[in-house]
Amino acid sequence: MSAAPVFDAPFALGMMALHEAPALHAPERLADWLEARLDQGLHWFDHADIYGDRAGERLFGDALRARPGLASRVKVVTKADIVTPERDASSFAVKHYDSSPAYVTRAIDDALERLGVERLDHFLLHRPDPLMDAEATGRALDDAIAAGKLGAAGVSNFRPEAWRRLQAAMHGRLSAHQLQLSLDHPQPLFDGLFDALIGDGQAPMAWSPLGGGRVLTGPARSLLLTQAEAFGVSPAGLALAWVRALPGRPLPVIGSLKSERIETLCQDAALELPRPAWFALLEAARGHEVA
Repeated sequence: MSAAPVFDAPFALGMMALHEAPALHAPERLADWLEARLDQGLHWFDHADIYGDRAGERLFGDALRARPGLASRVKVVTKADIVTPERDASSFAVKHYDSSPAYVTRAIDDALERLGVERLDHFLLHRPDPLMDAEATGRALDDAIAAGKLGAAGVSNFRPEAWRRLQAAMHGRLSAHQLQLSLDHPQPLFDGLFDALIGDGQAPMAWSPLGGGRVLTGPARSLLLTQAEAFGVSPAGLALAWVRALPGRPLPVIGSLKSERIETLCQDAALELPRPAWFALLEAARGHEVA
């Protein structure tokens, strides 16, 4: 089973830093920003409940409530199952994962309320939980899909053994997988992870597709600059094209909230990277040619 692209946009807008952008905290200001992005054809927004300790989801929801017409236009991904030390009610105050049915069900309901949407297009388990009861968790996800709360369920940062154990317990299909993938972190292309998720029909989402900026300052910098000029795109746009060239056309999740930077990346999104250029960038990033 191969994954068909399900993300009809050149990239998703990651909301990890929304709580750190005071210029967008007023609901009307954020609504203006969201409407501008939607008008650009950017309708996928990536959240997680730990982003700003739920603040990112709340700010997003406040903007949608301020301008109700936007809710039907946005497509939302959110993630949960990480419990921060501050939210651990036990005496241990320890960071941990909780994929129990009660926690997952509550996380879905709480995210819907905070985000102000009727359905989460994709809900992902944020990290693999060694204590996961796959049958119970799978049943909770299936129930949420059947209730119309989720368009689909998926995973983030899982290994094949973990997601296949969960998938075997579910009626619905795990349809999306968010993983770290970039020129700075191409390991999933060579350790079997990327092949496995594509083979299992999961649509890939690439978090940190610019490596937190390291892609633009690391070993591939010189080639990125010269090739970006040759292709008529920005170095960041070229790095995203490298990710999108892969099977399943991974959806990069970018972290910038700056309108000018987003506009540039939109303009760069038409680039289809030739195969030799793709391998030249890989070689520059890794410091050696392929075998």
